[in-house]
Amino acid sequence: MADDQRAAQALTLMAASGKDKAPKEKAEVFATNHKARRDYDILETYESGIELRGTEIKSIRQHRVSIDDSFARVDDGELFLYNMHVTPYEQGNRFNVEPTRVRKLLMHRQQINRLIGLVSQKRVTLVPLRLYQQHGLVKVELAMGKGKRLFEKRDRIRERETDREIQRAVRVRQRRPIEN
Repeated sequence: MADDQRAAQALTLMAASGKDKAPKEKAEVFATNHKARRDYDILETYESGIELRGTEIKSIRQHRVSIDDSFARVDDGELFLYNMHVTPYEQGNRFNVEPTRVRKLLMHRQQINRLIGLVSQKRVTLVPLRLYQQHGLVKVELAMGKGKRLFEKRDRIRERETDREIQRAVRVRQRRPIEN
């Protein structure tokens, strides 16, 4: 009996110290939207679940998905994702669905109401940044983005080029010894 009590005390001490906890699993990223950060100024990000049908999850786990041209919209108080392309699963036969169908996003009612207020502002769009798996569920990272204008994109390219030139000059200067 005393041995059982000692074992129970040891388990509670380990649980209190956090040593017996399983390591956190890393989220596996299935798709990223590289155009989003180029075309939009990201204001806020949100995490959302996604409603999938048939064999879509199998295709997504094989990384056969694209969110480059997709966007989210609030319709009748519900959040939907448009233009996300999920390639039909090869062995799926009749259980496959249309590749670019509209998919429902799952968020709390308060979050959706907040998004409705923010999206009603001028030039603000909901764009997905990445599609990933967390705790066995597929999630979408949505971003509130304000569209960049053409001259803003040009300015950003110009800034990057000058930064590269400065870094290149610094490297060349560091390689050569200074002569007196």
